[in-house]
Amino acid sequence: MKSVFTGPVYVVRDNIDTDQIIPAQYLTLVPTIAAEYEKLGSFALIGLPDAQYPARFVKAGQLDSEYPIIVAGKNFGCGSSREHAPIALGSAGCRVVLAESFARIFFRNSVATGELYPCEMTGRLCDTLKTGDVVTVDLDAATVKVEATGKIFSFKPLGDVRPVVDAGGLFNYARQSGMMSA
Repeated sequence: MKSVFTGPVYVVRDNIDTDQIIPAQYLTLVPTIAAEYEKLGSFALIGLPDAQYPARFVKAGQLDSEYPIIVAGKNFGCGSSREHAPIALGSAGCRVVLAESFARIFFRNSVATGELYPCEMTGRLCDTLKTGDVVTVDLDAATVKVEATGKIFSFKPLGDVRPVVDAGGLFNYARQSGMMSA
């Protein structure tokens, strides 16, 4: 499995809720249908207020984001328990969310779906970076390197979460490890 991700970041602040990640009107899309899964990504983070976030996570008319890494503040993914939130981000091409903290249900849904790596920062990275800054996330070392400055930040190791996301989610992990039959 891939352990290093490099790319531009999309920076958000505190308390980004699941309604901002994927508004309720898009929950009719069924992620298990390939075309609808792909379409879901085009709406990722569309609920963010334009005044605060003039650069869109996914540009209008596109299905994928140019930002494979999201940097967030506290309580990312708060709100309702919809699995569509990490699925929409994953569908848009996001692989890693670096947040100061996560809402518990979002963290769990990220792992269960295997869509992205929820990495909990040891400091507040969203005050340091701006959207478009390029970083390298090393899951093995639990570090984030800012490419322009060489500065390195740490996040809490993923531990037992890592192999589940590596496998593509809870059910794939259970099948691969023999916990359930294929």
